Amino acid sequence: MNKDDFKNRAGRYISQTTGYKAFIPANLPPVPPIIFEPELYNLLSNADRAIGRLDGITFHHPSCFSISMFILSEMYARKEAVMSSQIEGTQASLIDIFDPELTGERSKDVEEVINYIKATEQGINLLNKLPVSIRLIKEIHNTLLRGVRGGTKSPGEFRKSQNWIGVPGSTLSTASYVPPPPHEMMQALDKLEKFIHTEDELPVLIKTALIHAQFEMIHPFLDGNGRIGRLLIVLFLLERGVLKHPMLYLSYFFKKNRQEYYDRLTNIHKNGDWEGWIKFFLKGVSEVSTQAVETAGKIMDLQDRDKEQLINDSKAIMLLNFLFQKPLITVQDVKEKMSVSDSSARRLISKLVDKAILVETTGYQRNRRFIYSDYFDILREGTEL
Repeated sequence: MNKDDFKNRAGRYISQTTGYKAFIPANLPPVPPIIFEPELYNLLSNADRAIGRLDGITFHHPSCFSISMFILSEMYARKEAVMSSQIEGTQASLIDIFDPELTGERSKDVEEVINYIKATEQGINLLNKLPVSIRLIKEIHNTLLRGVRGGTKSPGEFRKSQNWIGVPGSTLSTASYVPPPPHEMMQALDKLEKFIHTEDELPVLIKTALIHAQFEMIHPFLDGNGRIGRLLIVLFLLERGVLKHPMLYLSYFFKKNRQEYYDRLTNIHKNGDWEGWIKFFLKGVSEVSTQAVETAGKIMDLQDRDKEQLINDSKAIMLLNFLFQKPLITVQDVKEKMSVSDSSARRLISKLVDKAILVETTGYQRNRRFIYSDYFDILREGTEL
């Protein structure tokens, strides 16, 4: 094998009739095949162990998660939605998702994040009746873009025109990357779907890395490709049984290492460097899995600590449990959730304020809002604008 064999194993730039060059991805798995040298083996081993520990926390701590496993998964999905959207330039933070009074541009950004949350939930639910497939991808894309700023860009439909990636004002001739034209794009998608469904000897994490990068190189939508591609990671791992609960989201790692994320993907189509991308991806799996386990531990400790403060008050403990689902609340929220009177809701909130569990956020006497600040501080790491 010569250097060109490796440089072109991800695909080739092909001149189009109108003069520009578009990248036509090669089939997966790569040929020549992935080089499993010691560093890659070590990273894969570390990632497997880390994701195993993450998926095992529900068995090690059943008493906690009998109450909050679903809620914790839901919070992670919200956190992922915020960070994945931030990578694409959306200006919304985690606290915004819980704030019903946002208006203007920030409100529009929040709507995009809410759509991402809905698309995540939809994708996970669809796995009960559909495999990870073109059909599933189109359905969650429709949810992602419906009714928001990308809503004019064919939600749920693959593009029928050429797109490109580049700085504002770039053209097909000056773009940093031009994905395959529509007719080639559909062939590439069909082959990607076959690769997803094929039972092979590739380790699942490595296959997941290949699928994400290939999807981004195909770039089949006019908008939302990055977010859908990142969502495919957790959906594929759930389908393959590597995860039992959707708690591994890599957008935290990709956002923190955004330039390297883009550079590693670019180096695949420019130089055929699948190994560099896979190593980066595996480092992300290890780091994010380890962080998720640590975060879960902090939340368990916090839950135990604050329940201890409320040990003889079942209503207050009920409110505390509600806060793990909705950490920013109003008196009206408590009235509706707990079916209590206005005065009872205020007394419950006051008790948690006195215990320093809740903190008032507005400084007003009316229309006040309260946040479970210790819990929220754990959740929001990495989501700051």
